[in-house]
Amino acid sequence: MNLNATDTSKLTHRFEQALVYATRLHAKQTRKGSKVPYISHLLSVAALVLEDGGDEDEAISALLHDAVEDQGGKATREAILNIFGERVIEIVDGCTDADTIPKPPWKERKEQYIEKLRYASASVRRVVLADKLHNARSILRDLDREGEATWEKFKGGKEGTLWYYHTLVNLFLTTDPNSWLVRELNDVVSEFNSDQSQFAQSNPVRY
Repeated sequence: MNLNATDTSKLTHRFEQALVYATRLHAKQTRKGSKVPYISHLLSVAALVLEDGGDEDEAISALLHDAVEDQGGKATREAILNIFGERVIEIVDGCTDADTIPKPPWKERKEQYIEKLRYASASVRRVVLADKLHNARSILRDLDREGEATWEKFKGGKEGTLWYYHTLVNLFLTTDPNSWLVRELNDVVSEFNSDQSQFAQSNPVRY
């Protein structure tokens, strides 16, 4: 992606602080349908952000990208703002598809989130791409191990999840066509099931 990439060789105490904060915040949370500690996902997303040339604020945002949505809502948002500053919370806000309880219906929420991403900053797109790429890799691995039962973990089911990821890929191919994160996301999503090409053709997305 390399969008306004900066020197990432110097991660300060702020990153360490964010790592500790995220670990504590998500301490009782595991990955969907597994016993894997949720922090594994946050570490993977932060790693992808750094590999793409992201700066410290973006890496911190990667560690905290699910914090508001999953762990405390507005109170957590206020804490992140106070501890890590405006830029980090702006990125986290951009990654959050709902911060209200109860959340809107799944399809409505995802449609609104996709529309928001169309106008998101380069920093938000970088973190979201890293998030979706790691999630897509996990789905592909689970499909290999568990087969069609994998889709039962998702609120959108198979059809909704395929729609969501194909729509994201189409959007990011428009906003960031030269990004290796987008290319890899496209490659992984294309392997989700053998019917993906027919699905994409019958559900075109245009921006």
